[in-house]
Amino acid sequence: MNELLWAWVKIGGGLVILVGGGESLVRGASGLAAAVRISPLVIGLTVVAFGTSAPELAVSVQAAQTGSGDLAMGNVVGSNIFNVLFILGLSALIAPLVVSSQLIRRDVPVMIVASLLTLGFGWNGTINRWEGLGLFAGVVAYTWWCIRQSRKETREVQAEFAQEWPQTDRHAIGVDLALIVTGLCLLGIGSRLLVDGSVSAAESLGVSKLVIGLTIVAMGTSLPEVVTSIVAALRGERDIAVGNVVGSNIFNILCVLGLSSAIAPSGVAISTAALAFDIPVMIAVAVACLPIFFSGRVIARWEGALFFFYYVVYTVYLVSHAVGNDAVGNALRDAMIVFVIPLTTVTVGISVWRCIGQQHKSTFRRATDEVAVAGE
Repeated sequence: MNELLWAWVKIGGGLVILVGGGESLVRGASGLAAAVRISPLVIGLTVVAFGTSAPELAVSVQAAQTGSGDLAMGNVVGSNIFNVLFILGLSALIAPLVVSSQLIRRDVPVMIVASLLTLGFGWNGTINRWEGLGLFAGVVAYTWWCIRQSRKETREVQAEFAQEWPQTDRHAIGVDLALIVTGLCLLGIGSRLLVDGSVSAAESLGVSKLVIGLTIVAMGTSLPEVVTSIVAALRGERDIAVGNVVGSNIFNILCVLGLSSAIAPSGVAISTAALAFDIPVMIAVAVACLPIFFSGRVIARWEGALFFFYYVVYTVYLVSHAVGNDAVGNALRDAMIVFVIPLTTVTVGISVWRCIGQQHKSTFRRATDEVAVAGE
């Protein structure tokens, strides 16, 4: 009992230190980027979105180095599911999310492709070093693409991000560097505590490291995304709320999982359970964001409530299996497969079809108006 209590103390302390380290890193990195005149839009879409995923990176790399591949994988997959279902769902309940940024809308297919790559690379049971390096090369290309495309963004979107991350004076660079160094140190300490505590808790409770990673670790390391997106939704900064989630999910797969696989001696092992259920769920929730690619509409309040409900069901399923209540877990899994996933697929399909139809109508109207003007 003392060992389990000590494990929970480590987990709690590690999470607190990780959140503090992530906040320090984001503040320092965004301040430094602004001081050297990087645009606020690029800061919001890359520096901040990636910085809020720094806890996931620290934990997964630490877990991979110590041979806890299941914890590293569970952290990435669980965080991505949590980001979409919990954070976007809660944000939509606060205010329906309508995104005007073309760049964020185009990020959704990148998130879906990255999720599919996770399944493809892990199909043989391991994401090896070369595959990890390939994923990491993807995040470098993605960042470069974001910087190029940001120059074409609308003034409205640029103003929204400029209000949140204004340009700063150069005299603060020393403070920004100190914040970055402090943040990195805290992330190192916090990740070590969290990984050690998670491994001990899994052994004491008799549950897999994958389940610990998918639940406690994933929720804890996603706290920076929760704060950033919820505050942005309250302020009406919908592009920031969505861009933070989508950018973080891309970073989690391409950078966090990529680096973890490249650093681990034998890559990151992918369990059969993750391949059969958790990774497909991650892909499904990424696809659920597809309507944003066509129209800019992410989710209404009722859809946000549905997302939130999905996350509760998913968590109950994991906990039920972890405690050995397979009857409840299997019933929930069957309900998800037979009812929820098909219903979601149909709903997304209808939304996409309507969006395409509306775009065709708008294009037809413009063409008709142009012909009428030309005739006059």
